[in-house]
Amino acid sequence: MALSCFALAIFLILTLDSDSDYSIGTASAASEGVQITYGSAIKLMHEKTKVRLHSHDVPYGSGSGQQSVTGFPAVDDANSYWVVKPAPDSSAKQGDAIKSGSIIRLQHMKTRKWLHSHLHASPITGNLEVSCFGDDNESDTGDVWRLEIEGNGKTWRQDQRVRLLHADTGGYLHSHNKKYTRIAGGQQEVCGIKEKRPDNIWLAIEGVYLPVSESKASA
Repeated sequence: MALSCFALAIFLILTLDSDSDYSIGTASAASEGVQITYGSAIKLMHEKTKVRLHSHDVPYGSGSGQQSVTGFPAVDDANSYWVVKPAPDSSAKQGDAIKSGSIIRLQHMKTRKWLHSHLHASPITGNLEVSCFGDDNESDTGDVWRLEIEGNGKTWRQDQRVRLLHADTGGYLHSHNKKYTRIAGGQQEVCGIKEKRPDNIWLAIEGVYLPVSESKASA
């Protein structure tokens, strides 16, 4: 297990930025509250059902036809890693801490597409569809989310309860216990919903965390 974690960390580090120093965060280290910064690669766990936010190169058969996003039950799947990026017009840089209320984007590490939402209906419940869209050179306002930290937290940390509010539609990133039978058999629907509910809560758990930049740490 230790060897596999080490191998994964090396892979992620080489994928993201070979010149950077990363901290490895796992579920067992969650109590340490590692700070999440721009450039970190994380997994987001749905608090209520414990699935990981997941995507893969499989399009929806309805709605937008874009790359599908699901909730995946396994802990060790590489398709559940997302790189935290600032909005395109932001002055934030890699290694900066992320405050509550920040506008962020999440890029799917394997396919390089952005976590996205719009007014298409989600396949199972008919809520707002959540998909993956674009690439390194293509991103639009449908990829933008506002981070809302629950409680008194000022900056985003591992194992901290958060909501993600989609800027264009006003829908919260949401999941529930309804599962697919075809395109992603056994995986859970992820959608957007325009209400603040207990099912909107996510936690960053496993990941490779870029440390806070020195200038920010000393400020």
